[in-house]
Amino acid sequence: MKAPVKITIIAASLLVVAGGAFAWHQHQQAERVPDGILYGNGRLELTRIDVAAKYPGRITKLLVHEGDSVTANQVLAQEDTATIQSQYDQATAQQNRAASAAERSGAELSAHQASLRLAQDELRHAQTMRRQNLVSDMEVTQRRTQVESAQAAVAAAAQAVQEARHAKDGAAAQVRQIQTVLEDMTLRAPVAGRIEYRIVETGSVVAPGGRVFSMLDPVDPYMTLFFPTAAVNSLKVGDDARIKFDGIDTPVLATVSFIDSQAQFTPKYVETATEREQLVYRVKLRVTPEEQQHLGALLKAGMTGEGYIRQRPDAAWPKTALRSNAG
Repeated sequence: MKAPVKITIIAASLLVVAGGAFAWHQHQQAERVPDGILYGNGRLELTRIDVAAKYPGRITKLLVHEGDSVTANQVLAQEDTATIQSQYDQATAQQNRAASAAERSGAELSAHQASLRLAQDELRHAQTMRRQNLVSDMEVTQRRTQVESAQAAVAAAAQAVQEARHAKDGAAAQVRQIQTVLEDMTLRAPVAGRIEYRIVETGSVVAPGGRVFSMLDPVDPYMTLFFPTAAVNSLKVGDDARIKFDGIDTPVLATVSFIDSQAQFTPKYVETATEREQLVYRVKLRVTPEEQQHLGALLKAGMTGEGYIRQRPDAAWPKTALRSNAG
């Protein structure tokens, strides 16, 4: 190859390298985080809720699938209730018997009270006749004994009424308890959210506390970042923040919702070596309610992104955190 050609090739190569270096430098300058802005990377987290069986049983119905959105109190699954239903029927029958016994004891009390009133009237009549010497002392004594017997019978009947009422209340409580078990064997969504995993299938037998679904509560999506002491000292709950998620062009509005009071070692998933060498504080960025409503199902657990926090009100957002309607 001739010398002029070699020189031309080398010069062209140098120009390409220089151009690339200049473009990379310009990109780094454009992406450099301005003063007064804290930066970190993380993943979007949603509160996970386990829907579990309170009582053991066989799953007879699964009414939702992974990814389904559910409303609060929506029926998600059903356990077999045959055994509990028979217990409920038996408790209901016992309640009816207790109610009948309470009514019978009440009627017996009324009868004994009537007998007492009659015995008291007869005693008063005998005492009147005794004062007129129409009956003997023995007659008065007999009437008084009848009154005392009637009083004892009324007291015993009143006690029987109380016992019958207690039995009736106990039977009613037993019915309510079994009814609660029946209701708890219908598994419902505790909050509105999205089904993440269906852990068992129809026909599975679950133990007490056995997980049936794992669902995500989309009401409070947040990203966790970690910062050293010097950076955290200037932060406070409520500070403005932005999250730039991978795959979403517009940065999402957020606020600082939590600052840990104790330092910890940086988790393994933080990639910067210098950050792994020091103690850091955990900071949560919570997506604002307006953004949650606007983005809806776009926010998913595990989404990666970059979080930015403005330490000073006059600090300028970096280009990646700029919004078209805000600076």
